[in-house]
This record gives sequence, C-alpha cells and structure tokens, in this order.
Amino acid sequence: MTNRPILVAALVLAGFAVCGVGVVAITHDLTAERIAANEHQALLRTLEAIVPEGGTDNDIAADHIEVHNYELLGATNTRVYRGRRDGQPAALVLDPLVPNGYAGPIKLLVSVLADGSLGGVRVVSHHETPGLGDRIEEQKSNWVKSFTGRSLEDPPIELWRVKRDGGVFDQFTGATITPRAIVQAVKNTLLFVQQQGDRLYQTAPEAVSAKAGGS
Repeated sequence: MTNRPILVAALVLAGFAVCGVGVVAITHDLTAERIAANEHQALLRTLEAIVPEGGTDNDIAADHIEVHNYELLGATNTRVYRGRRDGQPAALVLDPLVPNGYAGPIKLLVSVLADGSLGGVRVVSHHETPGLGDRIEEQKSNWVKSFTGRSLEDPPIELWRVKRDGGVFDQFTGATITPRAIVQAVKNTLLFVQQQGDRLYQTAPEAVSAKAGGS
C-alpha cells in the first residue's frame, strides 16, 4: 500500500512527459512547415531577381535537377533550377561553387537564358575581405551586375578575363584574385550549359552525370 502514491505520481509524471513530447512534436512539425515555406519563397524571390520579369510562368524553385561536373561547376553536386514559359525553355539558374576565392569558396547563382545569354549573377555566400573582395556583393557595388546580358560571344570566349589579364571585366583595386575567379566560374557555367543544351530542360528531376567535354 505504501507504494501506491509513488506509482500514481510516476504515472502522472509519465503522462505529462508524453503530453509534452506530443506538444513539442506538433510544434516542430508546424514550425518546420512554416520555415520550409518561407525558405521556398525567399529562394523564389532570389531566382526571379536574375530572370527577366515575366520570363517564366512556372514555379522555378520547385522545378530542379542535380548535375555533377566538378571541372566546370566547382562542386560535386550542383542544382539547376528550370524556368519555363508556356511549357517552353526560358531560363536555367545554377548554383556553382567558386573554389578558388581569395579567402575561400564563393557560392553563386548564375541565370542562363534560353538564348545562351546571362540573366544575371548573384553571390550567395563568401568569406572575402571586407572593403576589398566583398565588392562582389550586390549591396556593395554594381560589379556583379556587369555580367547581365553577356554570353560566350559577348565578349568572345578568349576575353572572358579581368582587364589585368587582357580581358574585358573590371577587377578591384587591391583585389584581383576574387573577380578573376568569379569571371572564370561564370564562363565555365556558360560552357556547361552550352554543352548540355536542351538536356537540362528535358531530364526528369533526378541527378544528371556529365563530363566537362560533353553529355
């Protein structure tokens, strides 16, 4: 009989524990859904910022595949978002990695329109030196916007370099390594898209393996 109060107390505590776990689980599920929805909308806004307004009518953030080409895209896995207009190819947005930034890897978003020209380039993350290499950020300068409208024909591929190396793209005073690496990465992204062609639009939403030399 002396153990009965202890047993009752244990059962009550166990009940509270089960209820607490249930509340936490439900809260986590609801919060996770909300966070995922917010992240999706933020990504969609970023993607749409480097695709011409009205250029796509699908949910470009939801239509994507993974590709594998370390030589041109700088990472083992690269995501490709597909924009379409009336069901036809309109734009691709890739997230290549620049492995050779001055202070470490730089993550990009590169939009390539169906005609092979650039819809825009944005820096997603980097560790470049404040006041020097960080001018690759859209908020710090207009440098990254100089890629918009460019293609492998404009300028010719041999001029896809910074001016210090005989090309057409500006470098920063006191910081050449960072813009040089980004120019190379954007050019390589264009080369990858050119090599893969319509396959990037037609492939089902699953990984695509592709070597630097072609499909």
